[in-house]
Amino acid sequence: MKSVIIIGNGPAGISAAIYLKRQNIDPLVIGKDLGALEGYESEIENYYGFAKPIYGKDLIRNGIEQARHLGIEVITDSVISVKPLEEGFHVITPHGQYETRVVLLATGKTRRTLHRTGFSKFKGKGISMCATCDGYFYRRKKVAIIGCGPYMMHELEYLKKISSDVTIFTDGNPLKYEVDIPVVTDKIIEFMGDEKLSAIKTENQTYPIDGAFIALGIPSSVEFASQLGVIIEKNNLKVDDNYMTNVPGLFAAGDVIGGKLQIVKAVYDGMNAADAIYQYLAHN
Repeated sequence: MKSVIIIGNGPAGISAAIYLKRQNIDPLVIGKDLGALEGYESEIENYYGFAKPIYGKDLIRNGIEQARHLGIEVITDSVISVKPLEEGFHVITPHGQYETRVVLLATGKTRRTLHRTGFSKFKGKGISMCATCDGYFYRRKKVAIIGCGPYMMHELEYLKKISSDVTIFTDGNPLKYEVDIPVVTDKIIEFMGDEKLSAIKTENQTYPIDGAFIALGIPSSVEFASQLGVIIEKNNLKVDDNYMTNVPGLFAAGDVIGGKLQIVKAVYDGMNAADAIYQYLAHN
């Protein structure tokens, strides 16, 4: 069993990993992409120590390289589920499974959504971002799951337990998995309904539906936290002064806990979370 798994390889996650390493704790860092800074096209000019501007993606890569240079294991993979154990957590990726005493959520707030007519209107009114959180309300109803990757397949397993009428919508992307349920590969045009979602319109047809679950890309810290019963306020994970959520052993840092969405703040969070995790492990 690992002592600490950090989900997210951005400023908060890597900073926490470096400080934990200095305290003789070997964390495992798992991250799939470079987070919100990957697509940040402007140069960063206000970060301490950089006389010349630097692109966000280069700053993140430098941090990952620094961590690896210190002997920290950084795995490039997508975490698709975090489940509680009697003492710790079970972290699942498409390529591995891990058990750990502590998890630090540091994935930021990057989350793919669908920019389609009706999406904002019906989010929370038929459109959900978490199958295990909201699936209960759609038992034995006609539901859709939107996605085409491993995260979608993981959420699909749960939805199939609560409904025998599930359809996959890939939104124009190929599905590389064999499934025994209907698959619609047309691009989605619109989410339709009155007060609640009642249909999905694609390029070629309109499909009656009671609920739709978004499972694009990889889940964010908010999705993991929702599954584990973490208190969420205004789309931020609520943490105490020690960066721990209301779930013992589950910590969070960076953009996902709110405040100024700045790199320097994320690094500060990572340092403080590392100190708190060290104290937690020493007394538990």
